[in-house]
Amino acid sequence: MNIFITGGTTGIGLALAKLYLEEGHRVGVCARNLEKFPSEIRNKYKLLKCYQVDVVNREELRAAIFDFAGGEQGNLDIVFANAGRSVGAKSKTPQFSVANNIIDINVKGVLNTFEPALELMTPKKKGHLVATASVAGFMGLPGAGAYSASKAAVLKLCESYAIDLKRVGINVTAIAPGFIDTPLTQQNNHKMPFLMSSDKAARLIKRAIEKKKVLYVFPFRMKIIVALLEKMPRSWYRRLMGLKMLNYSSDE
Repeated sequence: MNIFITGGTTGIGLALAKLYLEEGHRVGVCARNLEKFPSEIRNKYKLLKCYQVDVVNREELRAAIFDFAGGEQGNLDIVFANAGRSVGAKSKTPQFSVANNIIDINVKGVLNTFEPALELMTPKKKGHLVATASVAGFMGLPGAGAYSASKAAVLKLCESYAIDLKRVGINVTAIAPGFIDTPLTQQNNHKMPFLMSSDKAARLIKRAIEKKKVLYVFPFRMKIIVALLEKMPRSWYRRLMGLKMLNYSSDE
């Protein structure tokens, strides 16, 4: 298979790339900074191709995906829109420059990834679009409005595309993980229950893709908590989260 992964130099993206490469698949990865990609992996796998591309740059990303696939008549089996940005240190007041960048990467980056992939997949009536969302997309988290909004957008985008594209033989999957131990989550200044390694997460995600799940939420305990919070009366939820905001001591 030909598999292209954005944000593939660290965390979940890197772990997935290794899994697919170990199985003998051809893998393309892109990131803004390829220096983060482990040199031992780049040197080990001949079926790996790397691109230094920012997912916000629509034309550069399209060129990279088409180059990897082999041109306009090329083959692409799975594209994984995995590049993303988290909040890091939470703030009591909106940080709009940060919010704009989060939306650009987490939402526009998915659109920019899916667009060229669909150009390749639609004529062949097969392929699989996958995007990394988050359990944060199911509710508005305090101190993380833009991040929650961006991941909610990805969840609904994938849900709609799963309906629209089924008729042409293309599968769509939204991955909604809890806390995964990656360079992004290591920036967080709050507790992260049920923290999971990126290698274990990648194995679970790969299995969900193979099962062609439209939505995969994990780990299971986090899935249960999110379901309860999502169904909770919103006035109760806001009161509960308001109490949590008292724990934030800075407006950074």
